[in-house]
Amino acid sequence: MKLRNTILALACLTSAGFAQDVRYNYANGTDFSQYKTYKWGQSRAAEKLDTITDRQLREAVDAEMTKKGFVRQEEGRTDLLLVYEPSTRNEKQITSFDSGWGYGRGWGRRWSGYGPGITTAETSTIRVGEFALDIYDREKHELVWRGVASKTLDPNMKPEKWQKTIQAGAEKLLKNFPPPVKKQS
Repeated sequence: MKLRNTILALACLTSAGFAQDVRYNYANGTDFSQYKTYKWGQSRAAEKLDTITDRQLREAVDAEMTKKGFVRQEEGRTDLLLVYEPSTRNEKQITSFDSGWGYGRGWGRRWSGYGPGITTAETSTIRVGEFALDIYDREKHELVWRGVASKTLDPNMKPEKWQKTIQAGAEKLLKNFPPPVKKQS
């Protein structure tokens, strides 16, 4: 029973370490209700993704934008321009395990018996991929919203998990887009 609880706790801690992190910021005073249409633009400075991943990422963002009432247009003038930038980096990951008890000097007679636990730790290097999504007002040529989803792009994942991770990252990233309208007091 104790072993099962320990394994369950480790599984929860490990999965929490792999959870996607999302950060966003937006231009104060922007009236996001005026925006209805968008199109995709191309970043000049970004790392390039393969065509399959590029399509998957755009489709995931398109699905979230559609849920929010935005319409993607390929031709003509649009309200917004969306540009994403992928990036990958190496990150150290430390995993530790504490047995909770051990032998040796402890609290028994004459310093013998049970005592503090033994902790073991492992370090590994993992590739962490993220993508930033920039949303520009096309008329003003200004950045109005920027979000970054970390731990979203991992080339070592299986294709099915890769797609789900991209979709989850897009959903989590655009959860707070457009920002809520602040009520005037």
